[in-house]
Amino acid sequence: MVIGYLELDLHFPQARSLKDKRRELAGIKDRIRNRHNVAVAELDFQDVWQRSRIGIVTLSGHQALVEQVLSKIREDVFGHLNGELLSAEIRYY
Repeated sequence: MVIGYLELDLHFPQARSLKDKRRELAGIKDRIRNRHNVAVAELDFQDVWQRSRIGIVTLSGHQALVEQVLSKIREDVFGHLNGELLSAEIRYY
């Protein structure tokens, strides 16, 4: 079994409050969960209004499938993000 972990560092320059950031982040997390059936959580910067770090986890018996899912998620977030993707790191366990 292969566990894949994707960590995304996000910046929301248009956010003027925590409410703005959380609204945008909720949309991203819901989109990822609904389209890719993975676990998503905010990991850091919960009290900073223009920054967030989220973690995404999926698992499968085949590493190629895990790689494909995480790559699609990264592309999906990059293509639909109303902000900046500062970094994206993928790890396998």
